[in-house]
Amino acid sequence: MMLDETDKKILRLLQEDAHLTYKDIAKKINLSLTPFMTASSGWSGRSNQKYVTILNKDKLGKQLMVYCQVSLAKQTFDISEAFNAAIRNLPEVMECNLISGNYDYMLKVVVPDMESYHTFHQKSYPYYRQFH
Repeated sequence: MMLDETDKKILRLLQEDAHLTYKDIAKKINLSLTPFMTASSGWSGRSNQKYVTILNKDKLGKQLMVYCQVSLAKQTFDISEAFNAAIRNLPEVMECNLISGNYDYMLKVVVPDMESYHTFHQKSYPYYRQFH
């Protein structure tokens, strides 16, 4: 699926505010509602995976954001699946990305303070070889 400039403008607006109405978006990109609906009908159902709310970490008392790298003990399907399942149950982990290079994953962790990060970091999982 190729996106033209109109598609890109629409997606940028939706990334900024997913609550915009079709009418608001059409107005912001200088289209009437019918051409906007035609433009968006090709990708809207397929490219939007879900709508999310971005929370203010400071207002939630989570002032420390840490990116940490993880190497698994072994590169097996079972260990990777166990790691993925465990990560989904850790509320401190905002993102988990598979990466190439010296490490297997990069985690984005948000916690109230350094002491909380140390507690998070020291939780032992049998499939970690390294956690940086």
